[in-house]
Amino acid sequence: MPEREVFDFNQMKLPKFSPATIRLVIIAVLVLLFILPSFFTVSPEEVGVILRFGKFNRTVLPGLNFKIPLGVEELIRVPVQRQLKEEFGFRTDQPGIRTRYSQASFLDESLMLTGDLNAAVVEWIVQYRVTDPYKYLFKVRNTDLTFRAMTEAVMREVVGDRTVNEVLTVGRQEISVTVQAKLQELCNQYETGINVDQVVLQDVNPPDRVKPSFNKVNEAQQEREKLINQARSEYNKIIPRARGEAEQMIQEAEGYALERVNKARGEAARFNSIFREYIKAKEVTRQRMYLETMNKILPKVGRKLIIDENIKGLIPLLDLKKEVLGDAK
Repeated sequence: MPEREVFDFNQMKLPKFSPATIRLVIIAVLVLLFILPSFFTVSPEEVGVILRFGKFNRTVLPGLNFKIPLGVEELIRVPVQRQLKEEFGFRTDQPGIRTRYSQASFLDESLMLTGDLNAAVVEWIVQYRVTDPYKYLFKVRNTDLTFRAMTEAVMREVVGDRTVNEVLTVGRQEISVTVQAKLQELCNQYETGINVDQVVLQDVNPPDRVKPSFNKVNEAQQEREKLINQARSEYNKIIPRARGEAEQMIQEAEGYALERVNKARGEAARFNSIFREYIKAKEVTRQRMYLETMNKILPKVGRKLIIDENIKGLIPLLDLKKEVLGDAK
């Protein structure tokens, strides 16, 4: 059986490096430590702000960039393409299909007083973008906290100018638009470098302690609106019909009056024309009027026999029975 060879650490010899080689290795390590931190990348939705000895120096675009290391230049990444948001009155713990919200109370920022001295719990979201990284970082101290304070102040001002019914129901869209406009005006005035994209009222409710009373008031108001709508419906059915019937009667009366007036005027004109002809030839006109009158009357009289009262023995010559039967038919 061959003898096993035993390794002796005491006899192991380390390689020897010359002083020049050691210096080169040290220089290479120092160069790597100096160069590697100098390169950095900026994501597509960000820009990089470079500070040199704590003072703004330049802005770099997305991609691979270089800065002076060893604390000479400092990088601050600012998201300019990503839409940011601030939540008021609630907090989102975990977004997703089933979003989970914090159970903590945020009444200190959501409880507000309306213009008619009622309380309302207002929860809202502000969506915004950073449009000017320099102003966002250096024009205002603690820009995010300042922006939240500005947003809450504007919302309280707008809600305080409206009634609780407007805040809870019909005025929500108008409140959102007004808050967005005023908040953007303040952001421009303070030079925050922020553009407000949207203000969304998530949920507006009365405080929990007054919810039962508020619900009763709402039910009474809804019942009142229901009765008013029913009355208006009946009004719209009856009043227009009555007005139509009245208009019809007025038009019929006006038509009847016009007909009688025109007829009277026609008869008067006819009488005047006959009278003028009568003045010219009285006998002829009288005879013509007599004949025209008889021409109208006789067809209505029926069959009549006119004989001279002095004639004798005429009855046997007339078939009176036939005449009577003919008249009866």
